[in-house]
Amino acid sequence: MAYNLLKGKKGIITGALDANSIAWKVAEKAHEEGATFVLTNAPIAMRMGEIKVLAEKTKSEIVPADATNVDELTNLFMASQEILGGKIDFVLHSIGMSVNIRKNVPYTSLNYDYFMKGIDVSAMSFHKMLAVAKKLDAINEWGSVVALTYMAAQRTYPFYTDMADIKAMLESIARINTVSQSPTKTTAGTGIKGFGDFYDFANSVAPLGNATAEDCANYCITLFSDLTRMVTMQNLFHDGGYSSTGVSMEVLTKLGVEPGV
Repeated sequence: MAYNLLKGKKGIITGALDANSIAWKVAEKAHEEGATFVLTNAPIAMRMGEIKVLAEKTKSEIVPADATNVDELTNLFMASQEILGGKIDFVLHSIGMSVNIRKNVPYTSLNYDYFMKGIDVSAMSFHKMLAVAKKLDAINEWGSVVALTYMAAQRTYPFYTDMADIKAMLESIARINTVSQSPTKTTAGTGIKGFGDFYDFANSVAPLGNATAEDCANYCITLFSDLTRMVTMQNLFHDGGYSSTGVSMEVLTKLGVEPGV
């Protein structure tokens, strides 16, 4: 059911790779709620993904942009305002990549060139986007910017290696709102070694289970809407209660611990 929460609003949505992407779900929901927006991704990601299908479905235009390149981000914001007919009301930053994780490089043996690349793509890109938007005065008053993150910025997970440090940097840059989402079966997420086992573990710990990509999209829509205009500078956990749970009875039972013993 749609509520027209974003009727008349204009946005930029980054990072929609395929139908499993959180950004893809956000775009679908934003369209249902009455928004118009531009879709963007790096040219290489566009070749790998299915963004043209999403553009057709949501009646959106695509403006390719390398989020590490200030000139391309400048073009993105200028072109988006021209296409949409005015300033931007919401932006979703859904960009993350670790070459060290892709190449299975252990945290104790990080390739620092890869590490810096991950920082530039996944965290510094957010600062660059905000800086460009401010320089161009491209975002409307009461506009909303949301970045997607993960709780490894606060806790240690052996399989998340340098991406945990990168997410911590992203959250420190934001000073707006970040959404810390459950482990989610996206194309990028399922590519991490051990993801399946951890997904099941988190699902067992969280009182409500893992939040889906669609659940996350719904939450992002509320943050783009006028209903949450006084929510800012927050890292918002959207994880079924995982972040507040020490251990669940389901996990204890799997470990052979009997309740009350």
